[in-house]
Amino acid sequence: MGYFLTFGHSPWGQQILTHVSWNLLWASAFAGVAFLVAHASYMVLSAHRKRHPAETDAMEAARPDLPARIPRHSGVARAFHWVMAASMLTLLTTAFLPIAGIKFAWVQWHWMAGLLLTTAILFHVIHASFFMDFWSIWVGPKDIPELKAEVMREFGHDVPGPKPGKYPLGNRLYHLALVVVGLSVIASGLTMMVRVRTPLFPRNPYLFADSTWGFVYVTHGMAGVALVGLVIAHVYFAVRPDKWWITKAMIVGWITRRQYLEHHDPARWVVDGNPKSQIPNPKFQL
Repeated sequence: MGYFLTFGHSPWGQQILTHVSWNLLWASAFAGVAFLVAHASYMVLSAHRKRHPAETDAMEAARPDLPARIPRHSGVARAFHWVMAASMLTLLTTAFLPIAGIKFAWVQWHWMAGLLLTTAILFHVIHASFFMDFWSIWVGPKDIPELKAEVMREFGHDVPGPKPGKYPLGNRLYHLALVVVGLSVIASGLTMMVRVRTPLFPRNPYLFADSTWGFVYVTHGMAGVALVGLVIAHVYFAVRPDKWWITKAMIVGWITRRQYLEHHDPARWVVDGNPKSQIPNPKFQL
């Protein structure tokens, strides 16, 4: 257990949890890099997931009313994504650079970035619940046929299973993992703020017993090291050439009609065929 957790003693001599072992940080970083190497090697031999050009040509000819640019992310959604990314990177650097030996006054930047992340996520929950298709990003039993079809295609079989809706299955599974880890780090982080001097409320390090604080610190540390691996994976997929069209959509807000038909199931992601739904600005081309 010493490899994963660290222990200390209370003033009364009781052994209590104090934090995770920072060996887990390097283990998480190593796992993230190992995943990149393994996935990149596998993709050299992997079958392409997009539709055959002939099939895409036929679908494009059958849908002449589709706009040339398909709106994928609204300006509000993109702003949330980049605010969350900035706050997340600030949290990780302020948390782990001191552990790596780079010393600086990190505490204030850390809790401020945590509050920004918390505010952004609360806003996103409200925005997604009332102004977006809330359930399109979640996974469930209904996605089993898509999972089976995707696995078969990965092995080179041409199967008729469903294509993704707006969000590919990998995106939705990553979102689920990020929700679990993100809520854990936020809940534990907000609790830990009562031990830090801030202008928001009086410091109270005696709110919980030492043993309870140990579990709070362990939860925060576990979630933090998990985020290192998740962020590495996210950046890797964002810069892959075959995924760059998704990354560009998070910048400009749209994908081309061809990309929509190549990668998505129009029956599962219904797009308004009205030409007025196009995003004007011809100088941007994917």
